Amino acid sequence: MTNQGQLSRRSLLAAAGFAGLAALTGCGSGDDGGDTKDLSKKRHGAMKKYDAGEQFKAAMALSFSLLHNNNPVYPTKKDWLFWKEVTRRTGVTLKPVDVPLSDYEKKRSLLIGSGDAPFLIPKTYHPAEVAFVSSGAILPVSEYVHLMPNFRDKVKRWDLQPELDSIRQADGKYYLLPGLHEKPKAGYSMAFRTDVLDTIGVELPTTWDEVYDVLKAIKREHPDRYPFTDRWSTNTVFPAAALFSYLGQAYGVRAGWTYDNISFDDKARKFVFTGATDGFRQIIEYVRKLVDEKLVDPESFTQSDDDAVKKLLAEKSFAISANPQELVQNYRYNLERQVKGAKIEMVPVPLGPAGEIVLGGVRMENGVMISSKALKSDSFVAMMQFVDWLFYADEGQKLCKWGVEGVTYTESGGQDRLKPGISLMGSDPKAPKDLQKDYGFFNGVFTYGGSWDLVSSSFGPDEKAFQGVMAKREQTPIAPPHPLQSAEQEQASLWETPLKDHVNQNTLKFVLGKRPLSEWGDYVTELKAKNMQQLVDLHNKAHARYQKDNG
Repeated sequence: MTNQGQLSRRSLLAAAGFAGLAALTGCGSGDDGGDTKDLSKKRHGAMKKYDAGEQFKAAMALSFSLLHNNNPVYPTKKDWLFWKEVTRRTGVTLKPVDVPLSDYEKKRSLLIGSGDAPFLIPKTYHPAEVAFVSSGAILPVSEYVHLMPNFRDKVKRWDLQPELDSIRQADGKYYLLPGLHEKPKAGYSMAFRTDVLDTIGVELPTTWDEVYDVLKAIKREHPDRYPFTDRWSTNTVFPAAALFSYLGQAYGVRAGWTYDNISFDDKARKFVFTGATDGFRQIIEYVRKLVDEKLVDPESFTQSDDDAVKKLLAEKSFAISANPQELVQNYRYNLERQVKGAKIEMVPVPLGPAGEIVLGGVRMENGVMISSKALKSDSFVAMMQFVDWLFYADEGQKLCKWGVEGVTYTESGGQDRLKPGISLMGSDPKAPKDLQKDYGFFNGVFTYGGSWDLVSSSFGPDEKAFQGVMAKREQTPIAPPHPLQSAEQEQASLWETPLKDHVNQNTLKFVLGKRPLSEWGDYVTELKAKNMQQLVDLHNKAHARYQKDNG
């Protein structure tokens, strides 16, 4: 995804953000991690002077354990050049504890709960870290970012403090070092068979009104088929999760994968229940219209990904949700081999009533938790310097992504290119070597975030065009801090899941016509009976408390 199937972006336990207790912790001030703890006996192997942009090199050989998400697409190898080059440049040997991708979250929880977790715990999506805060098993990393000059530099230069504030816990600290992006990076949108559009004389749509018109035109030409079939409905609690995610942007609403019960109404300056808003209803109305007029396959909301793609390849449909990788490596690759003259393109997310926006909060990605055991190590400072260089320094990020210049890639005129004979995610099917499988670079455990130049350096022509348009769109404001206290968190956790389940179940009923939209008022009443208003009041109370405490 990108991020399909991952946890919600806001925990049901932790309200997004906390800048309260500012006088005690410096929260929201950009002054995280003021050096208030005595680390003088924990500097074994650390650099005496380490600034942003400098190469980290341990003063003596060190090793740190790391939880490693073993991806079946590129299974871990002990002889990867990645491990060797990290040690050569930094003096640090990483000791991976491999866990299968399919079991990663469960195994991570077991290791942390038993006290056996490695020092470094990457590939963690907020709010997964919240579950480990109360036990003290993971460090409040905001207390130690003064040891991380590259991290702090990027937060300041890219104005990421509001995003960081949004993951603070009730003690005013954050427990995850997230991946940091200079610019928003979009993931999903619609893809259309452009050869079919050319035949019927219509252009690629730029708005959702035009999407409707294009689908209608396809339907007139092919009345026996559904113009649009979709996927990403299994292994997710939300039907057609990708479609609802990017359609939601048109209305300024988090839906699909990004759905969250609580959202902030910037005009009203208060928190509201997302699934009961006018914007959410308008999304449902739009999709319902597509279903009603047989413009979208009703099986889109329940079918497997494979079934959806098979329909596209069999020309039973001519549009589908896509991300840049699926567009090139799956749809286009297979269509060109099965359908003569077939062409398919992905459009920038179509615009709607909200205008040219992307939803705020997308410039942070999965990140690293630090085991509390690490603080007991006499090389703790060196470890934090190392994490800062590998995950946040420009050179560390480039190493993780592209590897070694002259060995795995070349640079010319500011462009990074793979060396001949090396493939990345199918870029050269005939290449004898693969950057991920054979060298260990471009590994999702280490490669995320960074400057726009670095992030876009791996874009193909399609993604470059797509992301170029999306990066120019305005990011909506980040929701203000509204930290719940422990008793409030406990209460909220009892309300959240039943409410979310009711939203998901009725979304499907509404769009498929199994429940008429005339019953929207009844649906909202049902949500109220499940403590919707109490949950909203809880978050608005927390927000008011924060404002009072911080002026």
